[in-house]
Amino acid sequence: MNTVTPNSVGPSVFYLQLALARSGYRIGTIDGVFGQKTLKGLQDFQRDNNLFPDGIAGPRTWRKLTPFLTGYALYTLTYSDTIFKLARRYFSTVDAILIANPEVNPANLQVGQRLIIPYTMFDVVSSNVPVTYELLLLWIEGLVARYPFIRTSSIGNSVSGRSIPELVLGRGNYHVMINASHHANESLTTTVVMKYCENLAKSYSFGGFMNEGNNESVSSISIYNNTMLHIVPLVNPDGVDLVNGYLQESGSSLYNQAAELASTYPQIPFPSGWKANIRGVDLNLNYPAGWETAREIKFSQGFTQPGPRDYVGSAPLTEPETNAMVRYTGANLFDITLSYHTQGNVIYWKFSDYNPPRSFEIGTQLSEASGYTLELTPPESAYAGYKDWFIQTYNRPGYTIECGIGINPLPLSQFDSIYAANEPLITKALTAR
Repeated sequence: MNTVTPNSVGPSVFYLQLALARSGYRIGTIDGVFGQKTLKGLQDFQRDNNLFPDGIAGPRTWRKLTPFLTGYALYTLTYSDTIFKLARRYFSTVDAILIANPEVNPANLQVGQRLIIPYTMFDVVSSNVPVTYELLLLWIEGLVARYPFIRTSSIGNSVSGRSIPELVLGRGNYHVMINASHHANESLTTTVVMKYCENLAKSYSFGGFMNEGNNESVSSISIYNNTMLHIVPLVNPDGVDLVNGYLQESGSSLYNQAAELASTYPQIPFPSGWKANIRGVDLNLNYPAGWETAREIKFSQGFTQPGPRDYVGSAPLTEPETNAMVRYTGANLFDITLSYHTQGNVIYWKFSDYNPPRSFEIGTQLSEASGYTLELTPPESAYAGYKDWFIQTYNRPGYTIECGIGINPLPLSQFDSIYAANEPLITKALTAR
């Protein structure tokens, strides 16, 4: 994390406030502004943790705070420890500790053994702060620690060399892939799919149901046993960190490079209007599915060079992010894909004249589950997207989910309503056959 000082603003301040609030310190509103309440909370935390109370969140302070972002602590067993005592001391539960440590025999604990202790008083994935690449990695670390049956790997790298992570849950033969944040100013979708991942893992661990409380509830154990869910939560990490302020906050030269590209399109607000990857190519217009048509359309609209949005690139698959998605898809041969975007509360299901088996029927089920309308993609956006390429290449159902309403980036306040619509939608996709 970046060093944070009083009066600063930005994503790292959000994370400081979140960690302090989770650890029991009063900081007022989590708003990304380092004011007096945040200062007092930080100084109190520093005193209580034998740190110099300078009110600056530097490396030593962040080391103490990070467990409240990942949601777990590491503990080395000593003589007379029991799982029950540890659960009480860390505000955890016996079941949560045993799930996180499947190799541990609670009747035969070994002195010196290291245990993961989940902080069960809060979920790992937080919807009240903007997501950045660094926070996403902490979420993934925390989820894998709590639920070690989640597998994670990399599908490739971004322009800046950042690894693009994947998470996998389940052991079934029906493979569903969800991706999010192809577009830089649509990162609320990353939080949505990560929250689904956490809720499914938690529900599976405790024998629960997804969509619990409505007529379409589904056993999470059944989902896990019959489906394999693949999630690529952040396709465009560099672009997301540009829009959310992390590149500027950390003094990255990538921010200035993007600002220079944006200057050729002064009518587009910067950085909030940025959709592209960090070198100005719109990733969801860079796939080889009617790319030449997309180029004609976007060039006629004036998007003829790299910039914040709608530049298709000099050729299909010029970008490492789109290449990674193509290789990853070819290696897994998914049965169905969901590509998450904002906004419109709509589901796009078709590409050109392709009509994969059961594509419309499944799309109708997704529409009924979420309340989103099922529509054809508008002509000006109907080419060179991931969904288009997947349908063209594999003749299998692929969908673009446009969630929420408003101007991107959508406010965090829309998360609850978006998630309420999309937990049933994703669950339906996992159980559609």
